[in-house]
Amino acid sequence: MSEPHATLAEEAAKLDAADELRAKRAEFVLDDSDDSDDSDDSDNTVYLDGNSLGALPAAVPARLADVIGREWGRLRIRSWEESGWWTAPERIGDRIGRLVGAAPGQVVVGDSTSVNVFKAVVGAVRIAQARAAGRGGTQDVTRGGTRDELRDEPRDEILVDESTFPTDGYIAESAARMTGCTLRPVPAPDIAAAVGPRTAVALVNHVDYRTGRLHDLPGTTAAVHAAGALVVWDLCHSAGALPVGLDAHGVDLAVGCTYKYLNGGPGSPAYLYVAREHQPRFDSPLPGWNSHADPFGMAPAYAPADGALRGRVGTPDILSMLALEAALDVWDGVSPDAVRAKSLALTDFFLRCVEAYVPAGRVESVTPAAHHERGSQVALRCADAGEVMAELIRRGVVGDFRRPDVLRFGFTPLYTGFADVERAARVLAAVLAEAPGEAA
Repeated sequence: MSEPHATLAEEAAKLDAADELRAKRAEFVLDDSDDSDDSDDSDNTVYLDGNSLGALPAAVPARLADVIGREWGRLRIRSWEESGWWTAPERIGDRIGRLVGAAPGQVVVGDSTSVNVFKAVVGAVRIAQARAAGRGGTQDVTRGGTRDELRDEPRDEILVDESTFPTDGYIAESAARMTGCTLRPVPAPDIAAAVGPRTAVALVNHVDYRTGRLHDLPGTTAAVHAAGALVVWDLCHSAGALPVGLDAHGVDLAVGCTYKYLNGGPGSPAYLYVAREHQPRFDSPLPGWNSHADPFGMAPAYAPADGALRGRVGTPDILSMLALEAALDVWDGVSPDAVRAKSLALTDFFLRCVEAYVPAGRVESVTPAAHHERGSQVALRCADAGEVMAELIRRGVVGDFRRPDVLRFGFTPLYTGFADVERAARVLAAVLAEAPGEAA
């Protein structure tokens, strides 16, 4: 091993030894060795794709076996009450709430992120429009002025982060058609300046899925409120990676998935946050029997339940929901602040290793260097990114590729170590040194 490699490898070992979260790694299934696997280092894979799909928490298989064999197999329909199935969406929602800074009773789990984006955006527009028409109760002067000051302008504009994950944009466009609004894409950093007297809602990603840029949730939320509008935050790439502070920053509504940093498993249910102050006026565009005030009354007319229950629609997906609940056990005793500190240390160290190891000019980081602008991933622009990522995976370093030229590496502090980071950069350098590719 050359001198820079030896020095950084030694530093990684020291950082791992001092890591307060290092014991959490044993709570995940990370050994993917298989007799049929002919990839290099198959028993020592560096998994840096937790920003797409989190690793399997070791406690989940036994819990699912119990759900299937005992709760479903023996108790059957009794489990809706005796095993707590019916209340799972709120119970699990409260556990997620702790990780995103939401007090109990404001987060409900169920449906996909896409469905929850639709519910949140349309519901927020309806609140904003009712408020503008004087039907929504008294407006707090700290949230954009008095009721008389805000009544003149119709709220008929939706702002959307122009670099958003495509589905958010598709759904925002559909929501605009349904609610008589126009849709205006705006760069996320510019939303605070773009929001105006006709804006109903701004839909913003907390972390950009492609670049890893962390957007200013407190500042943007305050600016949107100052204009009398509401904000919906997409937390898919931040929840479980950094503190969010939904209540502390006065966020109106938020959505997120649970299969990335929360490790809920492929297709695990998403969640919807509706701030307590908005719950009495939250008018879901997808009312269902599960969100009815009397769900077993089977009344032909809809009457919404109180609180976060209004975010429910149909029968919960119990198997995936209870797998998620078991997966959340790994968060017991973990501080989001400690996770954030390690995340920044991991990404800092990776960028240092890349600079030290990778041939000059072969990659360019598109992830901000400033900590206050960085999520928990590093995105590197690389001319032949697709081929490079395929070779990295073959050599036991798993990240992902985003067309046309971005290598993404996600850092999950609960199970990613500094030795993983050093090895990933070293293998990347070896692959790039062998490839004839162009400069980034």
